[in-house]
Amino acid sequence: MDQSLFNEICLQQLTLSGVHEGETVAVLTRGDERPEYASAFMWAAQRLGASTFHLRLPAPASASAAWAVGDSGLGRNPLAVEALKRVDMLVDCTFLLFSPEQFEIQAAGTRILTAVEPAPLLARLMPTKELRERVEVGAELLAKAQSMRITSPHGTDVTYRLGVYPTISEYGYTDQPGRWDHWPAAFVFTGGADDGVDGKIVLAPGDVLLPFNTYVQTPVEITIEQGFIRDIRGAAGQSGLDADLLKSYIESFDDPRGYGMSHVGWGLDERAHWHGLTQFGGGMGMELRSFYGNVMFSIGPNNELGGPNDTPCHFDIPMRGCSLYLDDELIVDAGELTVAEMRPAARR
Repeated sequence: MDQSLFNEICLQQLTLSGVHEGETVAVLTRGDERPEYASAFMWAAQRLGASTFHLRLPAPASASAAWAVGDSGLGRNPLAVEALKRVDMLVDCTFLLFSPEQFEIQAAGTRILTAVEPAPLLARLMPTKELRERVEVGAELLAKAQSMRITSPHGTDVTYRLGVYPTISEYGYTDQPGRWDHWPAAFVFTGGADDGVDGKIVLAPGDVLLPFNTYVQTPVEITIEQGFIRDIRGAAGQSGLDADLLKSYIESFDDPRGYGMSHVGWGLDERAHWHGLTQFGGGMGMELRSFYGNVMFSIGPNNELGGPNDTPCHFDIPMRGCSLYLDDELIVDAGELTVAEMRPAARR
């Protein structure tokens, strides 16, 4: 994308995020990654009258030291953490999520926006105030619920006991102190009680395995008891490639917490494409997490919600065609949102 066009896109983003004169905006990158992002966000911050600077972390010293969930590289530089705690807004182009450093920076009142997806995707899924309103309707419903049940024609029937962890909304920008968001995004989620998820999830062809950035090809049956996965197998008890890959990946961490059930929720962005993995290599998969009517569950860490599980083993799995109930009220009906206020105007 042309740099001048990207500058204008980042200006739209920072305008939505409430950047104004007198604020300080920092941009965080790592190694040689995304220098054009740093340039665009700093240009935009200056246009809005804010002070700005670029903090560039060194690249990993070796391939074995490459990024992992919860390891930001920032923790080895406490002076950098202190600097970021003093700014009004941090644009994170490295992916700090799940790291202790992100939580510490947020707790100091710095709002954080993660921006790591390809520029054309950022442009196509530019957040809007209307989308935020719809996401917040979903978040309000989810926050009140005490139970969630997910079903599908393929055999999924799983129940989450809610009310332990907070509800989080993502709509692609942040204008509140201490709040984090991810551009692009449009979904709501919470977590079940640590021992309060039970049932069976059946992954069907076309469901999405993130961070593999692949579509499920063969059905996978996942049995969950008291918040932990107890069995992963192919359909009808047969071996299947996707089941084998999922098991092998979790086993490679040698961490029983990798079998824990984490966050769960649904997507609301009708502009997001289910086929998004066919474009840009899928990026980090935010389009797939956000596409309209998907029901997504997560495996692994729940420290983002304030939970005790900080395992580096993490999966997000958006599913198509599921139904989702909150306290027995149908909220997602086979991939269609039932609440008018959550649907775009064209679907009401």
